[in-house]
Amino acid sequence: MKQLLTLSLALLLLTPLHAQIPGSLKGIADKVKGGGASGLSNDEVISGLKEALGKGAESSVLKGSSLDGFWKNELISIAFPPEAEKMKTTLVKIGMTKQVEEFEMTMNRAAEDAAKEALPILRDAVTGMSVGDGFAILKGGDRAATDYLTKQTSASLREKFAPIVANSTQKVALTSYWTPLVNGYNKAGMLTGAKAVDPDLDAYITQKAIDGLFTLIAQEEAKIRQDPMARTSDLLKKVFGK
Repeated sequence: MKQLLTLSLALLLLTPLHAQIPGSLKGIADKVKGGGASGLSNDEVISGLKEALGKGAESSVLKGSSLDGFWKNELISIAFPPEAEKMKTTLVKIGMTKQVEEFEMTMNRAAEDAAKEALPILRDAVTGMSVGDGFAILKGGDRAATDYLTKQTSASLREKFAPIVANSTQKVALTSYWTPLVNGYNKAGMLTGAKAVDPDLDAYITQKAIDGLFTLIAQEEAKIRQDPMARTSDLLKKVFGK
């Protein structure tokens, strides 16, 4: 038995790595090019996915960066900061509903401004997609492509969005809306003993802008995967039809 185990180990070590791992890039390429179940070449799969991701990213950025792209979309509209929800309730009770709504709208305007700058970052991630990434996306769930972009671009988007959001909040005078709300709430809180509130608005808006953008991208991905009419080229029909 000991000799048999030793011989098996030796054979394993002498076997080329790509032959040991069926899921390796060469293994995938050989299977596909050899007429495997998918009937697609590596180039077709990657080109189709890049086309789909590129179209989805472009459409999502266009939607999110348009006027009211965030503000009038219930799925991604940025609401009052959760940690200040009690503050919102108090302000509405004391007659500051209009000020609260104006404040929320200005946050969404800042997100719409930031979304305009997302496309180059998303395109870089699409361009850099590997064969392994492509097949994982193709065989993944409805959000596999979105999850790939989220992993590849979140840090870069946050870095890019942060100064844009900061500039946007200044441009739309967000603090001129926020400061009276905070002061009004904190003043009322002096009577009830409530804790003062003043969250980091720029960080909050930046993250919500990124989350909203990926929500839009996920919608576009689901359309291409599930709706044949959304596959607007022969390549998309071939790749996603499989």
